[in-house]
Amino acid sequence: METKEILTKVKSGELSVEEAELLFRRQPFEEMGYAKLDTHRKIRSGFAEVIFCSGKADEHLLQIFGRLYEQDGEVFGTRASREQYEMIREKYPQACYDPVSRILKIEKEGKARKGKAAVCTAGTADIPVAEEAAQTAEYFGTAVERIYDVGVSGIHRLLSSLDRIQEANCIVAVAGMEGALASVLGGLADKPVIAVPTSVGYGASMNGLSALLTMINSCANGIAVVNIDNGYGAGYLAAQINRLACPGCLHPCRNHTGWEPDL
Repeated sequence: METKEILTKVKSGELSVEEAELLFRRQPFEEMGYAKLDTHRKIRSGFAEVIFCSGKADEHLLQIFGRLYEQDGEVFGTRASREQYEMIREKYPQACYDPVSRILKIEKEGKARKGKAAVCTAGTADIPVAEEAAQTAEYFGTAVERIYDVGVSGIHRLLSSLDRIQEANCIVAVAGMEGALASVLGGLADKPVIAVPTSVGYGASMNGLSALLTMINSCANGIAVVNIDNGYGAGYLAAQINRLACPGCLHPCRNHTGWEPDL
């Protein structure tokens, strides 16, 4: 149960102050032996814990997935395999899997998405990382505009979409090869650019290192860089920026004038 929901129920009389106090006194993590679930993360940061699925034992993943789902009514996992999805689906048939982004999730129906983040790729080979970013931002309540295959080798393609990009509260630039897309976008827009180097490219790209170095050394202002192929990190940061820029998108436990619950 979220903090705001608990306080609302206290206000309406559905919960006593003593009952609410017991809920707040629960330890901030759940001990599972092999994992410690950060059950208070959403209270602290506004974003619930996410599962990195790759490398997890099936039984561990199944139990972690189930506990997070029971707690929030939804759950989000990254870097999942189809085999992991099939295993989860046996117990949770409502689970959804995207083989492109490798995201495995159960999401609440009718979730509002506000504001706008533009997710751009240099090429179609960058789409898996871009989709991880886009779907992460969407899961955390941000509306996303996808603008794919607008790399600098045909810059007219990017310029034709510039009005859509400039309307966004932040921009995610996903590029491999030499990674120049982020610099171009940084010079064309007045919004923060989150640069995501990908491991797409030939030998001298060094599995994304060339793009990473280009983005870090960009002469354009307002560019932040995440790790190679880190679409999740970019989507998370985009959702945070969007919450700051968009009225109604802030931390669900806070209003726009301070840190008190908006009851």
